[in-house]
Parts: sequence; C-alpha cells; structure tokens
Amino acid sequence: MAPRPLKAALTLAAAAALSLSAVPAQAADPAPSVWTDLTPTYTATGAYGYAPLAVADGFVPSPCVPGMGYHYVNADNVGETDPERPAALLYDDGPHGRRLLGVEWIVPAGSGVTRPTMFGQEFQGPADVPGVGSSYTLHAWIYRTNPSGLFNPTDPDVTCAPASAPSTAPEPSWLADIDWTDLVT
Repeated sequence: MAPRPLKAALTLAAAAALSLSAVPAQAADPAPSVWTDLTPTYTATGAYGYAPLAVADGFVPSPCVPGMGYHYVNADNVGETDPERPAALLYDDGPHGRRLLGVEWIVPAGSGVTRPTMFGQEFQGPADVPGVGSSYTLHAWIYRTNPSGLFNPTDPDVTCAPASAPSTAPEPSWLADIDWTDLVT
C-alpha cells in the first residue's frame, strides 16, 4: 500500500477508536414509535406534575426509594395494563416541591398470571412490592430522561434526602379551599 493511503487509513482507524472510547455507553433507545404509544400516559398523568393533585385523585405517597424516588400509588390502578392508568407516579424532590419523573404499572404475579407486555416491553419481576406482594412492574421515565433507559426499573440520578418522609409540596393557604377533584375528573 502506498504511504499516503496507508497514513490515511491509520489516521481514520485511530480517530474511530478514540471517538468510541470518548462516548459513554448509553442504554438502547426504544423505537421512536413508543413515544406515540405513551401519549395517552402523558395526557392522563400530566396534571400530576403538581403532587397535591395526585393525592386528591387517590394516589398515596410512600417513602423515597433510592434509584426510584417517591412512589405515589393508586390501589385502584394496581393490576391495570391500561396506558392511562399507571398504578404509581414516581417523584423526586425538586426546587419547588415534588417533581414528577415517571410512572409505573404494577400487576400482581398470582398463579396463572403471565408476564404482561406494554409498549413492546416485558414487565420486570416478579419482585416483592410493599403492600401488593409478588408483582410484575414496568417503569416508564417519561418526564425526565433516565440515562439507564426509558423503561429501566431504576434511575441512577434519583437519590433520597436523609430521613425523607412522604409528603406533598407545600401548599399556599388559598389553595386549601379549591376542590381539585373537579379539575382532574
């Protein structure tokens, strides 16, 4: 091989190797069409960006779980695989109260129950879910990018403050007189 093409080939190979080593590994992205499939979930849960609305609609807060955040669980939605009815909303502490990160579907894993699938993803588990027992779960981090992937069960960027307890964002006194259920139904 002539010196010039050889030099060009070696330069290209070195550049490719360096560019691959400089880029961090990322979780495989799902097909772009999954975002269209998740539209009903956005529509159904968008109002819960304000955590007190979730509480008013039957979601009960629980303590923070590292890598997952605060789970606000609606017992009526446990067992559902309807995109518009996730069993849990996932929050972390933001600068102005709780910040909605994603949603989770929880399906009890009884005898004869097959592993559910939604959005082309098999549910994880079965695992022990407090208050539910052995269950299959599917997380979707639709409100903040999860570096581990859209459907990964945990997000490494979600941490829990020491001695965290379930609560909702502080509410101004004038909001206490509003019947929020009229706005979300």
